[in-house]
Amino acid sequence: MSSVKVECVIKEKSAIAEGPVWEEKDGTLLFVDVTSRRISRWNPETKQTQSMTTERFVGAVVPRRSGGYVMAEGTRFAAVDWDKKTSATIAHVDSDKLNTHFNDGKVDPAGRFFAGTMGKEVQPGVFERKLGGLYTLHSDHTVVKHFDQVDISNGLDWSLDHRIFYYIDSLTYMVEAFDYDIQTGSICNRRKVYGMEKDEGIPDGMCIDSDGKLWVACYSGGRVVRIDPQTGTRIQTVKLPVDKTTSCCFGGREYSDLYVTSAYLGMDQDYLAKQPQAGCIFRITGLGVKGIPPNAFAG
Repeated sequence: MSSVKVECVIKEKSAIAEGPVWEEKDGTLLFVDVTSRRISRWNPETKQTQSMTTERFVGAVVPRRSGGYVMAEGTRFAAVDWDKKTSATIAHVDSDKLNTHFNDGKVDPAGRFFAGTMGKEVQPGVFERKLGGLYTLHSDHTVVKHFDQVDISNGLDWSLDHRIFYYIDSLTYMVEAFDYDIQTGSICNRRKVYGMEKDEGIPDGMCIDSDGKLWVACYSGGRVVRIDPQTGTRIQTVKLPVDKTTSCCFGGREYSDLYVTSAYLGMDQDYLAKQPQAGCIFRITGLGVKGIPPNAFAG
């Protein structure tokens, strides 16, 4: 069995790096910095990062089949023209609320963009509770709201047979599952899959591997954990040199590398002195498992 290695690969710090997505055609890593309002692409060959700023907090950005990207920014879904560094609104959500923003999102196997919202901070580390919801942007640009009463909408992915949708509302401290209809994009039968252990922190971003197991980034836990959703047990833990691990995705050659984003927002100088790599992005190799290619928005 190969030995696991954790390496800091993107040293430019993000206040809250989130939503990593591997772009196979270009061999680049796409990610956002939520509160710094920035979308970035990192090339592991050149070690260069290209970025564009957004108008509001940006929760997620995903590739689009027709070219460019679609982002979940503020309370809108918007098309992104990367070359021109511009965006155009596709649809709005949470129109009845003034203090929410998108936080995480991912494209389902049929090309729909699932993304959820959360309440804004009222003071550092304190959020307005139960203000968020989970939404889907369909390829015809219609939006469906699945449910509300969400604290912090976070990690999401689908089972390999496309029959289960996995989801994290962070302050429930668990991973949940729903029955999923790939034909319609509807979800039902909500249930618990895994409850976080005390030392694992808060469940944040999540991805699935080619064995159908889930990888969950543990915010304030300084680790990613591999979960068996069938048994509800933890299989593996990989610790990182930063506490605020935020999300993860597989990428690289044959999707054998796990990229993990992190944050430094809310850390004081003493904390940052102890964790100088907070806000950087890490690559974990030697796991012996692979991921699957991400989906692109169909609309």
